Amino acid sequence: MANLTAGLPANLTALQLHVAFWDTNNDSIITPYEIYNGFRALGFSIIFSLGGLLIPIFFSYPTTLGHSWLPDPLFRIYTDSIHKAKHGSDTGIYDSDGHLRLRLFDEMFDKMDSRSANKRGCGGQEDGKDGSLGVGDLIRLHARNRVAADPAGWSFAAMEWWTTWLLLQREGRVWKEDLRAMYDGTLFWKIRDDRMKTEGWRQGYGWQDWVDTVWHNGTWKTWEVDGTQGAENAREL
Repeated sequence: MANLTAGLPANLTALQLHVAFWDTNNDSIITPYEIYNGFRALGFSIIFSLGGLLIPIFFSYPTTLGHSWLPDPLFRIYTDSIHKAKHGSDTGIYDSDGHLRLRLFDEMFDKMDSRSANKRGCGGQEDGKDGSLGVGDLIRLHARNRVAADPAGWSFAAMEWWTTWLLLQREGRVWKEDLRAMYDGTLFWKIRDDRMKTEGWRQGYGWQDWVDTVWHNGTWKTWEVDGTQGAENAREL
């Protein structure tokens, strides 16, 4: 996936790469319009993409502090100081400068992947590549990371994990390889490019999935119903 970020500066941190997908003209500034278009390019619905405009409302000013004490009247996000927008109650996988802590990333799966823990407990073998987190694992991870008196951080973390699951889920789980590529941003370009191909991006969970499976099968879990996961390559999330 390295070629997906060709043309970007070589000295960007992982957190800067994570948000670079939304900086469509590479000017180190992300506008609300670019945020909306970025979510649409990833397959999110109009309503969800409009909800994404909460991001500049909450995170524009922290990144503006790298340049001025005054808020940006256009709610733009400055990527060179994106590390200032880190919030509490997160995983800590990005350090204070925005670099990726791979050891903590691996430890997160070692501690929170209940399916792999059960597999190891039954004498199974793990190769370190097929780890994944289900909905229950993500809820436990969110609860574990909550710190006292931080309702804003709790809310931001919950929205981030919800969005991550909607975008990446396969068989109802977020897989380690996908999440690793999301942390360094390369996955966003892959999803956009795959959606332009005939086969499309065959992961994620959209409102159409919920309607179809609940209406026809009485469950929201598409991965438990044969032939529904990834059935539509252009479905909206």
